[in-house]
Amino acid sequence: MQNVLEFRRKEDAEKIQWVTIVGLSAYTVLSVVALFFFSWQNFAAFMFFWWLTGSLGVGVGYHRLLTHRGFKTPKWLEYTLSVFGTLALQGGPIGWVTTHRLHHAFTETDKDPHSTKGGLYWAHMGWLFTGTAQDNDEATILRYAPDLQKDSVHRFLEKYYVVPTVILAVVLFFIGGFSMVLWGVFLRTTVCLHATWLVNSANHKWGSRRFETSDDSTNSWWIALLAWGEGWHNNHHANPTVAKHGFVWYEFDANWVSISILRRLGLVTNLKLFDMKKFEENRANKLVEIKLAA
Repeated sequence: MQNVLEFRRKEDAEKIQWVTIVGLSAYTVLSVVALFFFSWQNFAAFMFFWWLTGSLGVGVGYHRLLTHRGFKTPKWLEYTLSVFGTLALQGGPIGWVTTHRLHHAFTETDKDPHSTKGGLYWAHMGWLFTGTAQDNDEATILRYAPDLQKDSVHRFLEKYYVVPTVILAVVLFFIGGFSMVLWGVFLRTTVCLHATWLVNSANHKWGSRRFETSDDSTNSWWIALLAWGEGWHNNHHANPTVAKHGFVWYEFDANWVSISILRRLGLVTNLKLFDMKKFEENRANKLVEIKLAA
């Protein structure tokens, strides 16, 4: 029995994700084609849906709400944000959350799905092409995302996460023709994917570190701009459940702006925030203690 399990693990590790490879290749080619059909209308569709999917969907919904429960919202809003997340084509909510919780539980170890120990290419996108990628088994899902697995709506979105993108493509086609589909779906998805992947790769290699975490996470202003605030990654790894990732005024966090607006509308409660003033005071006190001891 043990030999059979070892064989299956080895087989899974060597599995090539051909659907992902072919799909991403097609999206990349069509993204290049999109550049030959520029119009301000197409660009507006690109920017709007990049914000809707990359910021509200992935950053606010999948990441800060579903994965880390940094705040609470009414269920209808939670499901709406999850639908926006599916439009990013980074998988359904259950698979995405399971993978990200695994990343935090085993950061930069052999059990981290996209560890930088395997190289920057592996952490950026290689992990999606070989092995199980986000196809976690039922036991892993039940252990790391039981809250979502029990939710019938999230199970439905997990199974049919591609459908919203198909519907969006049809809508954009009738509004602006195939060129708008190229910009609003293919180019936007490709850019959004790489922006998210930069957090997994470059954000563990280059940047500054405010907190001495056990991993190599960094804060990067340019990744924060591309990923709507997710680039303040060292702040996040040191305080995973905090809903605001930018801790000082110059750390612009677009996702936090959206959360703040929802809060003012009475749609966000139970916010988990970081007290930067208290942190600075504690650090100053420790420096004084060290100086006195010396």
